[in-house]
Amino acid sequence: MAASGGIDSTALLHASARLATPLGVQVHALHVHHGLQAQADAWLAGVAAQCRRWSARGLAIEFHAQRLPGRPARGESVEAWARRERYRALATMAHEAGCDVVLLAHHRRDQAETVLLQALRGAGSAGLAAMPGRRERDGVVWLRPWLEQSREAIEAYARRWRLRAVIDPSNADPRFARSRLRIQVWPALHAAFPDAEVALAAVARQAALAHALEREVAAQDLQGLIDGEALRLTPWRALTPARRAGALRAWLAHALAPGWPLSLLQRLLRELPEARQARWPAGALELRLHRGRLLAVPPLATARPTAAPPDATRTLDLSHPGEHELPPWPGRLRVEAVQQGGVPAALLRACQLRARTGGEQFQRHPQGPPRRLKKQFQDLGVPAWERAAPLLWAQDRLIFVPGLGLDARVQACPGAPRLQLQWIA
Repeated sequence: MAASGGIDSTALLHASARLATPLGVQVHALHVHHGLQAQADAWLAGVAAQCRRWSARGLAIEFHAQRLPGRPARGESVEAWARRERYRALATMAHEAGCDVVLLAHHRRDQAETVLLQALRGAGSAGLAAMPGRRERDGVVWLRPWLEQSREAIEAYARRWRLRAVIDPSNADPRFARSRLRIQVWPALHAAFPDAEVALAAVARQAALAHALEREVAAQDLQGLIDGEALRLTPWRALTPARRAGALRAWLAHALAPGWPLSLLQRLLRELPEARQARWPAGALELRLHRGRLLAVPPLATARPTAAPPDATRTLDLSHPGEHELPPWPGRLRVEAVQQGGVPAALLRACQLRARTGGEQFQRHPQGPPRRLKKQFQDLGVPAWERAAPLLWAQDRLIFVPGLGLDARVQACPGAPRLQLQWIA
């Protein structure tokens, strides 16, 4: 049970312990010390003392606390930092206590406020769904059993049992959006629309259903759109605009780190239908459209090694299966034993890595002529950013090119055992 010491979590902690104790179930009160308020030490001590009193009266409660290390980064939202670190600390304490369920004391007014805040941020169905009643994350099931309860009912319970709670001054701090909403907006909204809380909670339920349906449709659409890690644009363009948006959002969620901006989705929806070859910045990565496939890859500036290419005289022994790191190249070579194809292991005992210099010849097929690498890359549609990997030479012969594979001439060399090569970026 997450126990901040506020009236809501205090009431839920007390009610949970009253119900759990006769059943022989132990309740663990988990308190997070954020280190953001001068009263934080007193709050921790107060919740701990309260748990001891209740335990002495026969309630099955055990207290746990964790202090958050560090502070929000410069420019980072204090609210976002506190929320993220609080849930991380709660999950850690839950695991240490052997708990797989954590109760949270959010109620219907909290849900209504969240819907309003998300609407003011321009959120879609995911944001308007607000807080789920049940969610699994970090190996913990998070439950909000009072999400349909009114604030007044919880306060009445607290009065009935004469529960004492702390008052967090940040709840009245106008620097925070939720505090401004509670102080300046909610009283007027409730006066004009007495049923606003109930209606907004209903919005969250409907949005949650809509979001679940959107995710299901997007997952089905993506099955026909994915090629490896790439999004195929031709079938994507054949979808309706709404399904395009859903599939693209789902692909971005998989391809990019969390926190990518909605503006990126909106820009792609405008530009992708007509684009043929383009690039879009996406945080630490870059989205690139090449031959009808959209990929998330490192920017060109970081796709090449930052140090000088290895000396051509450096000798590598790749005659044994395994993965070989090849600094400063940003990739590695995987060597696998095969029954057919590949090259003799003896040929790989003394290899050299070299950067492209121009004019190298490569033969893709046994019956085809050797051709320049540039032409071979173009024929296979290898994007420019994938052509910077090193070339593998042995006995002054080009034997392997990332993106193209083994040269057909060396595959014809006799000898066993035989090995296959794969470049992993």
